[in-house]
Order: sequence, then structure tokens, then C-alpha cells
Amino acid sequence: MLEHFCECYSDLSGLILCPVLGSITPLFIPNSRIRPIRLIGLCASLITFLYPPVPRIQFDPSTAKSQFVESLRWLPYENIHFYLGIDGISLFFVILTTFLIPICILVGWSGMRSYGKEYITASLIREFLMIAVFCMLDPLLFYVLPESVLIPMFIIIGVWGSRQRKIKAAYQFFLYTLLGSVFMLLAILLILLQTGTTDLQILLTTEFSERRQIFLWIASFASFAVKVPMVPVHIWLPEAHVEAPTAGSVILAGIPLKLGTYGFLRFSIPMFPEATLCSTPFIYTLSAIAIIYTSLTTSRQIDLKKIIAYSSVAHMNLVTIGMFSPNIQGIGGSIPPMLSHGLVPSALFLCVGVLYDRHKTRLVRYYG
Repeated sequence: MLEHFCECYSDLSGLILCPVLGSITPLFIPNSRIRPIRLIGLCASLITFLYPPVPRIQFDPSTAKSQFVESLRWLPYENIHFYLGIDGISLFFVILTTFLIPICILVGWSGMRSYGKEYITASLIREFLMIAVFCMLDPLLFYVLPESVLIPMFIIIGVWGSRQRKIKAAYQFFLYTLLGSVFMLLAILLILLQTGTTDLQILLTTEFSERRQIFLWIASFASFAVKVPMVPVHIWLPEAHVEAPTAGSVILAGIPLKLGTYGFLRFSIPMFPEATLCSTPFIYTLSAIAIIYTSLTTSRQIDLKKIIAYSSVAHMNLVTIGMFSPNIQGIGGSIPPMLSHGLVPSALFLCVGVLYDRHKTRLVRYYG
């Protein structure tokens, strides 16, 4: 397997290996030497950030096909591979991920005094997993990797959270997203039994019956709706943001919230087009309710973090309306708001973190 991996090594392999190596190196350094540990983590994240311009320069925007494709067999089955590739959509999300992680490490530079080694390791593992998610062209691994992202996020919220309810918020975040994904696993197993493969390129040309499409679409929707999040499965997000440290809120707003809409765009819509068309009125209705409800809820909040969290729900549900439009303009127009959501709320959480460090409160009334 190692020889095969070396043969197919290319840009994406190196991009994914950078944070992996960076997360392993601090494990061999004593906890007392926290400064070298932080520097190693920061350097690893910066190297990873500087890596994407290489495939970006070589990227051919004239084709919609995946580029820099790599395949590695990881299970003893002929048609199940570790299948990587990048296209015009995933490229921007990879760059966004590598841009935010160094910022999160710098934000926690002085604040994460306890368990500094563990924080750096968790941050880099999280980066590796999220880059792999956006490059993944295998639905089975697209299920496994986002669920693996839950573990470092759970640790960051539960260990470095700011208040007494951080443990409850961490469990709520973990259980909501994990239980919703059980249906996605059932859908993938059913697809595997029917087609014998989890190769996305093959599945996109596979025709499913209308009844089967509807069942598979509902199963995937149950998973992705929690991650968007859509009403009424959005309760975990405000709690997670309020209890998470500033760095945790930055990365939670920046990347994991995109996994739901990215999953719709990458898998549900192209694989189940008939079911998607039938479900469009339902998505429009649910998203419109979410936008109105969370916007009104935002206006009632007195905590700055909750204001940003609820407005994020409205923002992402606006994205789903465009994404499920029956035309290319709506689908294409949903991508820039996804990217902007990775930057704007993250920057707002940084501002709230600065205010909290100076004044020790996030209540609006103390700021005039």
C-alpha cells in the first residue's frame, strides 16, 4: 500500500500530509516547551496555507472535471478507494480552510495556556480532516471524515470552552451532528449494495428508481440539514458558539457549517436529481421559515455571540434557497455566500473575542 501511495503522490497528497506531520511532531516535545510546540504548529499551518497556490496555478478553469485526481485502495474491496480530486468548487473551500487555521492558532497563542500541545494537535488534525473532506470523491469517506471532524471540535469546546455549560454544549453539538449522520450511513450502505462501488464518478452516471432516489435523498438530507443547520435542528449551534473559545467559534463558523451545503451540492443534488426537484418546494418553505424565525430571534438576543450564531443560521438557509434553484444561476450564486460566510462571521467572532478579553462581558447593554 505504501508503494502504491508513493507512486500516486501528487499535490493533494502533500497538501493533506502537511498538517498531519505538523500534528505528530509536537507529540515528541515535552509539555514544558510550549513555545517550540506553538511555533511548529504555526509553521505547519502556514506551509499548508502556502501550498494551495501550486494547484491553483496549475488548475484548468475551463473544465468541470476533477483535477489532480488520486486513488488509493484502503479496504480489501476492488471498488472502494481513497479517491481524491479537486475542482472549481472545492478549490476555494480548501484555500479557505488553510487560511483560517493559522488564524485560529494565533488566536489561541496566549489564551490556551493549559494543554497547549493538545490544542495545536487538535487544530492541525481538524485541518487535515477538513481538507480531505473537500477533496474527497468517495461518499463513504465523505461520511467518515466529517464525523471525524466532530472529535477535535468536541475536545476544543469541552476542554477550552469559556463557561460552565461547555460540557453540555460539546455533547449537544456532538450528538446532534452524529445522530443525524446515521441516516447518511444507511444511504451509503444501500448504494454500495446496489451498485457495488462508492466511486462518485460512477455513481453520477448510475440511474436510481424514483422511489429509491427519494429514500436516499431523505436519508442524506437528514444528515446535511443538521450541519447547515436548518430549523428545527439548529439548536446546537448557538450553544456551541457561546460556550466555545474564540478560536473554536472562528473555525466552527468558517468551515464545519459549510459541510452541509457542500454535501448537498456535491452529492445529493447531482446524484438524485429527480428527488431534488420533487423536494424543492419543501426546501424553499423550510429555508424561508428558518430565515424569518432566526432573524427575529437574532433581534431578541443580548449576547454578541448568539447574535452572530443566529444570523449565521439565516445566512446559510438563504444559501440553500439558491442552491436548490432549478437553474445554474441559482446554484452558482449560492457558492459566493458560502465563502463569504466563512470569512464574515469568523471575523465577527474575532472582534467579540477581543471585546471579551478587554471587558470580560459579551452583553450588548455594556457596549452602549
